[in-house]
Amino acid sequence: MSHTLGIRQAQKQKTRQALLDAALGLLEEQSLSSLGLREVTRAVGVAPTAFYRHFRSTADLGVALVEEALGSLHPMIRQTVAPADSGQRITRAVELIAHHVHTHPAHVRFIARERHGGVQPVREAIRDQLARFAEEVKAELAKDPESRGWRDDDLLMLAHLYVDQMLITASLFLETLEAPEEERERVAQLAQQQMRLISVGRRHWLG
Repeated sequence: MSHTLGIRQAQKQKTRQALLDAALGLLEEQSLSSLGLREVTRAVGVAPTAFYRHFRSTADLGVALVEEALGSLHPMIRQTVAPADSGQRITRAVELIAHHVHTHPAHVRFIARERHGGVQPVREAIRDQLARFAEEVKAELAKDPESRGWRDDDLLMLAHLYVDQMLITASLFLETLEAPEEERERVAQLAQQQMRLISVGRRHWLG
């Protein structure tokens, strides 16, 4: 009996993932607010009623896509700001972002589009994940000697600046996926300069 239940559970998880993958593919060309569940189930080859065994609505599916796209990134985000000198930290951050965009472009495109999209639960899920990123970045920045004496709210503001800049950098890399190597290199240099500007402001912050 347990073996049968295990097979059923595995099949259920497989179908759920297939629905997520199909939706992500369809969302390459449209927003979540225009996506119909019948489109998704048709792409997977299951009946529309099967959708509701996994998700309450397309908004619920969108929230699951947010978790898939951002939930696994917390270790990477912490790594981008792990203790190092400013130059090393910035170079590492840009390289990690570029690699992630190259390997997961559909997820990055989904977040970029839906962050300000028309589906409120998805906007809120993205906002919550980004807030978690900022808290994690703040915790890493607090370890720096130059953070001594900083107020907690100022350090969180700095963390949000870094997170926002990471999103901007990801969007820039996304736009140059098919561009020549020199264009991607130009984006990388620009991203490093923008992060250096934040670092310079940090050293001279008198708030």
